Amino acid sequence: MRQTLVAGNWKMNGSQEANHQLLEGLKAGVGEGMKSKVAVCPPAIYIAQTAELLSGSSIAWGGQNLSPEASGAFTGEISADMLLDLNCEYVIVGHSERRALYGESDQLVAEKYRTAEQAGLTPILCVGELLGERESGDTEAVVARQLDAVIDLVGMQAISAGVIAYEPVWAIGTGKTASPEQAQAVHAFIRARLAEKDAAVAESMQILYGGSVKPGNAAELFSMPDIDGGLIGGASLDAESFLGICRAG
Repeated sequence: MRQTLVAGNWKMNGSQEANHQLLEGLKAGVGEGMKSKVAVCPPAIYIAQTAELLSGSSIAWGGQNLSPEASGAFTGEISADMLLDLNCEYVIVGHSERRALYGESDQLVAEKYRTAEQAGLTPILCVGELLGERESGDTEAVVARQLDAVIDLVGMQAISAGVIAYEPVWAIGTGKTASPEQAQAVHAFIRARLAEKDAAVAESMQILYGGSVKPGNAAELFSMPDIDGGLIGGASLDAESFLGICRAG
């Protein structure tokens, strides 16, 4: 039985005061009865604050990005060891905004995944299609290409150490959400694609949905057989909204 994971991606949002209020609210709301595993991914500059406030709680934390390089003259970059130094468990890899706004290729995303996994972090690998790609019937081809780039580089054993997040790019921050049936269809495709290589890995793989998940639609989405939680953007910035999603698992 796969445990539901709900991970909050704060993106470029937050302040020390706002973070404190949010994290204290989450700690108060995540009790022993919470079935979902809960994680937050703040901006890098706030990971130390997050680690301090969440220390001793059941909530995990991670980074939003990392360099494929171990160290060196790479101004502005963050290494896997830096994330580990602040006790991060997760790191988001290949988010659609990184691909679209900063030109990250499938190959670069695969290299980042390899670096994270080899360092002992749990990569959250994001895959998903643009609106035009969905409308042209290319959803599965795009997702397969993004997924295969990582599998080809790292192999299925390394894939089993990570998490996959399907995020239809047209549903991120737009208020649009893929129907539970639309999301399930792509999740099932991802699991089947993995099963072609290793059935056991496919069965145990956590596949999250990301795309305007809210407390009102989370339970229906998470009830789908191949949806194992969510990668949550805007709703993760409000404690009650995020906790509502977490309780849906």
